[in-house]
Amino acid sequence: MNSIIYDIVALAIGYLLGSIPFGLLLTRVAGTTDLRAIGSGNIGATNVLRTGRKDLAAATLLLDALKGAAAVLIGASLSPEGGMIAGLAAFIGHIAPVWLQFKGGKGVATFLGVLFGLSWPAALIFCAVWLSAAALWRYSSLGALTASATAPLVLFMLGHRAEAFVVAAMAAIVFYRHRENIARLRAGTETRIGQKA
Repeated sequence: MNSIIYDIVALAIGYLLGSIPFGLLLTRVAGTTDLRAIGSGNIGATNVLRTGRKDLAAATLLLDALKGAAAVLIGASLSPEGGMIAGLAAFIGHIAPVWLQFKGGKGVATFLGVLFGLSWPAALIFCAVWLSAAALWRYSSLGALTASATAPLVLFMLGHRAEAFVVAAMAAIVFYRHRENIARLRAGTETRIGQKA
């Protein structure tokens, strides 16, 4: 099996892992409201939190991150570029899962998981920036956006240049997926952490 085939396998595995809608599955098992009918309609942890189940939101965040990290590790075992390919595919799979008519989440938790798989020091810095920005400005979306924008720069400074370009592409997608949040931030109407929508 040549390297191109290994890369294709890594891409397929990454996408299939990423497309598992853990938020939707967990809330269905728990018997809560259909995620797609509340809040943003997304399947990620932030929308799970709107069901009032913090435990399910935490589990969704963890599982969405784990599938990104797992994709990178599996892909890296197949080929030198497999980790990056599978990680990017997992991120896309979360955002556009084939099982849900390509309507998924915003990708931040899976982004973090991919980052852990590629470079755990960069992932820890991502977490620190995310939490610090969210605590400072009290906007969850702004924390996620700030951390996502920082991640490629951190990878580049750590010497992971190829990974930095892949993560930069992912960050651009995160910004696009948050375009409505960005519009509300600019208008001053974005909901702050702890504030009822």
